[in-house]
Amino acid sequence: MNNLTFLIAFLFANCPQTTLMGGSALSESDTLLVEKIPIRPKDGISGSEFAQRTITMSGAERQRAALSELRSGNIPEFLRRLKPVRLSHKDQMGKCITATIWVTPDYLAIGSDDDFLRIPLTYPSAIIIAEEFGFILPTRKMVDAIYEQSTCRLKPQPLFPSFKMRSSEYYLKHQQKIEEQRLRAGCMLGDLISGHKKDVVLTNRLLSERDKIAIYGWHNQKDEPIQPLSTFHGTRYTDYSHGIRLVYQTVLINGEPRSIFEVLEDPLLAPALTYEGVIAKLRSLLRWEK
Repeated sequence: MNNLTFLIAFLFANCPQTTLMGGSALSESDTLLVEKIPIRPKDGISGSEFAQRTITMSGAERQRAALSELRSGNIPEFLRRLKPVRLSHKDQMGKCITATIWVTPDYLAIGSDDDFLRIPLTYPSAIIIAEEFGFILPTRKMVDAIYEQSTCRLKPQPLFPSFKMRSSEYYLKHQQKIEEQRLRAGCMLGDLISGHKKDVVLTNRLLSERDKIAIYGWHNQKDEPIQPLSTFHGTRYTDYSHGIRLVYQTVLINGEPRSIFEVLEDPLLAPALTYEGVIAKLRSLLRWEK
């Protein structure tokens, strides 16, 4: 058993999930429907068409085009049904804190269920669209839990490093490789899927490195991330390997609904959701001039 699997198994064995309090509007087994994403336009373009239309664009132009499509609701239907992921923590007094978060089953994409493109976003674009849709970005602990609880784990498929890494051509090429692997594995759209992209994540490092983007993950078949937490790249950098996993702004803590902002800034509760103790000044990390 690898370190990550052992850690999560240990936590759940020593800090079992609680049942919900009576009268709660949410259930830990619920699949939630996203409310703030507009209905997909009937004339919405496909993912492959978006890739072709943006192939000659600059990075900034492509980001503006992507935000426009996402804001219009041009998002596959399967991404609108959120999946529950469970985490826990036992504090120094032995008190057990259990948490349930809801996440998109896959990375943010443009297009329809029949033809979509997982779209990498810069940090500003990611936090803007997350806020508008009622989400935040994950922490490393959330990314690990998502991978551990995924019903479909894909193997990372790095492409040859070149200047094309940030191009629509590479975005589409990587999409095609992921879909070929997903279909071979028998994974259905809407399954909780992971392993195929690095995550853009929240971390306290960004408080002192406001001009950076934080990435983490791309777990291999041994359940270990190829990409340790990195803030090497600038905030407006993105390439084909990046994915945007959205996390719903309501979390269950010991069966009771709470704001994920309040939880991540609470020294007693935050360790259920992050390895960093708290995510300090979380709201400031999620603000960007639009």
